[in-house]
Amino acid sequence: MEAAVAKDDASAGKDLVDYQTDPQRYAHWRLSFDGPVATLVLDVKEDGGIRPGYKLKLNSYDLGVDIELHDALQRIRFEHPEVKTVVITSGRERIFCSGANIFMLGLSSHAWKVNFCKFTNETRNGIEDSSRHSGLKFIAACNGTTAGGGYELALACDEIVLTDDRSSAVSLPEVPLLGVLPGTGGLTRVTDKRKVRHDLADIFCTTTEGVRGQRAVDWRLVDAVVKPQQFGDYVKHRALELAAGSDRPHDARGVALVPLKRSIDPAGYRYEFVDVQFDARTRQATLTVKAPQAAQPQDAAGIVAAGANWWPLQMARELDDAILMLRTNHRELGTWVLKTTGAAQRVLQVDAALARHRSHWFVRETVGLLRRTLARLDVSSRTLIALIEPGSCFAGTLLELALAADRSYLLDSGDAAARLVLSELNFGTYPRVDGLSRVESRFYCQTGPVGAARAAIGRDLAPGEALELGLITAAPDELDWADEIRIVLEERASMSPDALSGMVSNNRSGATETLETRVFARLSAWQNWIFSRPNAVGEAGALKVFGTGSKAIFNWERV
Repeated sequence: MEAAVAKDDASAGKDLVDYQTDPQRYAHWRLSFDGPVATLVLDVKEDGGIRPGYKLKLNSYDLGVDIELHDALQRIRFEHPEVKTVVITSGRERIFCSGANIFMLGLSSHAWKVNFCKFTNETRNGIEDSSRHSGLKFIAACNGTTAGGGYELALACDEIVLTDDRSSAVSLPEVPLLGVLPGTGGLTRVTDKRKVRHDLADIFCTTTEGVRGQRAVDWRLVDAVVKPQQFGDYVKHRALELAAGSDRPHDARGVALVPLKRSIDPAGYRYEFVDVQFDARTRQATLTVKAPQAAQPQDAAGIVAAGANWWPLQMARELDDAILMLRTNHRELGTWVLKTTGAAQRVLQVDAALARHRSHWFVRETVGLLRRTLARLDVSSRTLIALIEPGSCFAGTLLELALAADRSYLLDSGDAAARLVLSELNFGTYPRVDGLSRVESRFYCQTGPVGAARAAIGRDLAPGEALELGLITAAPDELDWADEIRIVLEERASMSPDALSGMVSNNRSGATETLETRVFARLSAWQNWIFSRPNAVGEAGALKVFGTGSKAIFNWERV
């Protein structure tokens, strides 16, 4: 997929993974529309891998394939409000999807595999997020064998329909075949979402040939099996039935997602409302998010007319792109310093419009993009430090950045000190993957601190009050600021990145669990460990010798 690799001329020809694409450049997906139903057809171009060295056979996928899927889902959400059901199927006979390309995984570094799994997890979580919040329903029309990550994609859908042709099966063969685990939530969704009995799940996940026909229905692995002759009609009928229950408008005009205006230079990424500055010496990236420079529309008609240039949508798209670019292309930048700038009142006016029109389809989709973008911060394996200085606008939606940070420091410069402002949107509009607002999660749902914060909505919070409410970590004065921030950042730069990744992941969670938190926690605790073990990736590991005719050699100790 040529579109997914951008050549950065300012960086001595370094190849960057680029998450921006559009349907005209898709190599692996076909997107079509028929009234309230959109159909995404997976037909992978074998020679279209995002990196050289492997062929994407049997409708297998790599990061480039999933970048296209992510883009297609965004366009369905925003450009086609008339769509109420999305059917995901295959353009190949007798094969739906064989999952992540095994040879790609065998050639990839550990870091590449982890980032690939994290992005594909987020894309599948986004499917469920749209089903939960946006009135979009998804059907996996598995018109052939559905294995590994292909079944994981199906598991993210609301319904799974499998062709009953006596050969097509669903399977998760990673354990017996590759010595690893499904990397995008397969095990978790089998038990936690599909409610497959644990003994049947044990059989299913250790059987390479999978389960087909009526047994797949009986074991709750799929919702229906349909003979090939009736398959297309059945899927169409179910898609229309699901569409009938959606509240997405049938006659609204969509909003085109125009390409982002982004420039790249050796020092960082530049967008209109987001700026990313690299510091290779200190291994830091500074992300500065800007408030709108002009008043934003307050009525629904004006918001739709602004389209992709409406500040919350454009800012969210830019921030989302910046996070993805940093995570994939700049893994050595382990600390992200979060800053904001501009007028807090303009952000609060936008928040008021978001709250007032939250039931409007376009506003709802914009809130959804903000929610998913902020959630990327929560699960990113980077240290997040928010610096709140005079001229900052950590208010409402932008305050979520500070609430997501591992630590937040507010410069107490007397009367000119920066202020924080809470809005209604800080209390449930942007839940984390654990389902809680960042304020609730911060205080482990304790009613006292959460209630005190809620009572402060709309007030300019000076350093002392922000500290008393527990909304910041510290408020150094002008004499101590430079030294204290320097020490904090230098300490972080001196510590083990691996230990820090595990520590921040633990510290950012704990109040409650959801399917999404379990997917990410199990990915970190299980897959990351297993992906680095010799039984999987050693010279005679299962993932390395797959397809060679040689048998894996295991260390039989349980650890």
